[in-house]
Amino acid sequence: MTKTILLVEDEKALADSLREEFQFEDYQVLTTFDGISAVDCFKNNQAQIDLIILDWMLPELDGLGVLRRIRRESDVPIIMLTARDYVGDKVAGLTGGADDYITKPFDIEELLARMDVVLRRSRKFQDSERNDLLVLDNLRVDVKNQQVTRNEKDIQLTQREFHLLTELLKQSGKILSRDELLDAVWGIDFTGQPNVVDVYIRYLRNKIDRIPGENALIHTVRGRGYKISK
Repeated sequence: MTKTILLVEDEKALADSLREEFQFEDYQVLTTFDGISAVDCFKNNQAQIDLIILDWMLPELDGLGVLRRIRRESDVPIIMLTARDYVGDKVAGLTGGADDYITKPFDIEELLARMDVVLRRSRKFQDSERNDLLVLDNLRVDVKNQQVTRNEKDIQLTQREFHLLTELLKQSGKILSRDELLDAVWGIDFTGQPNVVDVYIRYLRNKIDRIPGENALIHTVRGRGYKISK
């Protein structure tokens, strides 16, 4: 099945060149040239977009701003492109939710290979979902329908948050290390920063455990990892 890419790049010559390469590889391509248009395009075409190639330096709204807005509602795979090679920028992008990061100039073969990796990882998550109901205390997760409730109140999670929560629940009470969670949720070929796990644990806690009157279910075990339990 043909995949659809949202390409966000303000250098028109580079955007045209990448679009031609992607189309040659049988991808459908949507192209925007600034950050605000990228967010609008994503919202209007979210159901069909399989991957975003996102430049960092954009007019109107920079790539990091685009990334953060999209991550509020989706875990669509995102690869960031940039001429900036600072470690701090890479960390900001990856912990902000990017799946990968490539510095300009780059070989198109390397970019295509990275695209294939993140798309395979995304398909693996989709294919691994089971028709289960996971329950802990008053937290209920309908895996098939991707519905989460606590005390019968709906909780909205992104795809990545949902996969992380289900992995914790499937091994309820067991301490899972960062590496174990990275392998299970991000994939064994993930090349980003391990502390992305800490970031998503914080996201989950804000939605699952920061509810007035509810006990915390997600626990940190210092020096070992995380677990979910009563």
